Amino acid sequence: MRILTIRTTTIYITIFTICTFKLAAQEAKINIHQNPKFEQLLNEKRKINSSIAVNEGYKIQVFSGNSEKAKSTLYNCRQNFPELDGTIVFNTPNYKVWIGNFKSRIEAERNLAEIRKNYENAFLIKPKK
Repeated sequence: MRILTIRTTTIYITIFTICTFKLAAQEAKINIHQNPKFEQLLNEKRKINSSIAVNEGYKIQVFSGNSEKAKSTLYNCRQNFPELDGTIVFNTPNYKVWIGNFKSRIEAERNLAEIRKNYENAFLIKPKK
């Protein structure tokens, strides 16, 4: 009985030793060769994303309603005010047309007076993220 215990203990120790050698053999150095254009591309994307931030300033909302009317309103806004960028924002259940991206409230109110000549329901907003 005692021989059987010594034999099984020896087998367990041997298996344990083999396993630990296999685990220790898994160390290696990894060299990653990255194309330098990849870093340039990431930097360009960071610049673009920072310039698109929603919460930059003030916008003017000229429409809120269904999708088709929002698209036609945005098209008309782009025809009437080509210097202002416009976008459609979906906020359940309405589509909203926002135009402009003004840094100051004074600049936005000056443009609002001009826009109200064509869109009497237009009003000033400061979007949140």
